[in-house]
Amino acid sequence: ILGTSILPHNDIDVVCFSFLTVRFSNGSVRDADKLDFTMYKNADGKNPRKKRQRIMAAESDRLAYVGNNFGNGSLKCNNLCKYYVGVLNRQTMQMEVHVAQLFNMQPIIPGEDTEDPMIQDPTKTYKDKVESLIEAFGTNKQKRALNSRRLNLVSSETLHQAVSKAANTVINQKGLEALQQEVAETEAQEDLALHLPPCNAAADRPENVYLFDDILSPVEFEALEQAGSKMATLTSEEMKKMRDDGGSLCVLKHLENMATVGEARDRVSRCAFYLSILLKLARQKYITNNKLLRTFTVETFNNGRVQNIVSMSMRAKLAAYSLTLLLHMSYMTADLTLLHRDLGITEARMTEIAKSMGLTLMKLARGKANTDGLQDTNRQASLVLPLVKYKVFSERRKRKKML
Repeated sequence: ILGTSILPHNDIDVVCFSFLTVRFSNGSVRDADKLDFTMYKNADGKNPRKKRQRIMAAESDRLAYVGNNFGNGSLKCNNLCKYYVGVLNRQTMQMEVHVAQLFNMQPIIPGEDTEDPMIQDPTKTYKDKVESLIEAFGTNKQKRALNSRRLNLVSSETLHQAVSKAANTVINQKGLEALQQEVAETEAQEDLALHLPPCNAAADRPENVYLFDDILSPVEFEALEQAGSKMATLTSEEMKKMRDDGGSLCVLKHLENMATVGEARDRVSRCAFYLSILLKLARQKYITNNKLLRTFTVETFNNGRVQNIVSMSMRAKLAAYSLTLLLHMSYMTADLTLLHRDLGITEARMTEIAKSMGLTLMKLARGKANTDGLQDTNRQASLVLPLVKYKVFSERRKRKKML
């Protein structure tokens, strides 16, 4: 328990505290009564951080000590716990408990720079400073661990040099352009693979490679009963109006060619309605199905509002799921030409997605054009076991030489 006097100072005020606990970093003090303690506080009482800053000074005939409750030399435990001092009242013989602050007193040698020279060196990182302290004051175990880390660092640098040398050799043999092409092809395949439906390449039947339930769950299929019934009762005039209004060609094709009665007609009509929703979403048209928004869109902020948009990667995912649904609707065969037009993507992109799914590509034989005018150019995709593994090839355009 310390008592202090009030003294003036240039920038700070000296105040008196009754309950302060100090400890000395270089050991215990024999004659504590001969120490002259003084407490300083920050003069800026308006700043919530500075008004609690305190400096404790202790002077003796031989040495001076300083401690504070802020900065690098302060004790972090003051922020995590509270200290209490018990004072025995000799008159009542009862213990009185008071809140106290703990200060770590460090000796101050006149003429010595109190700042750590390592902190002043801006070129040294925190790791370098710690290693310097281990070298100077660390135990034998810490020094051995430090030497081991440095040896490992040398080994990793040697390995890095060896890998760099091997990479340069491969580049010289294959050529930089060929390697860049391989990397681009691999990345393209990986990007597409992330957006494909779950695939079982080892399935014994084509319909088990991409399961129908992964595209349209039984609960969702059951919920489409009413909407599918409306699709099944569309008249030829209503279908013609849909075509004239720019309706989905894939949906119209299956509605025109589906079975007249039975379970097959009900299944195709429900799938056709679900397919029409996927194609609307690909065209950035408004839909209210939350699951489809979570599965096939990404959230973006525009003018402080959250919006769901179909990015390029999500468009590829929509194309893959729509293609899988079409395969189940027509005996594992789908018309890629109609689908890429409904999705609003290029035929090359649609073909790339079909190849990534391992489908067999073919073109229809030339014949008389139908009402769509697509008979001579339609490209078909079929799921045939085993799946086809295509070799990705991307042609690079060569610049024409200027004469």
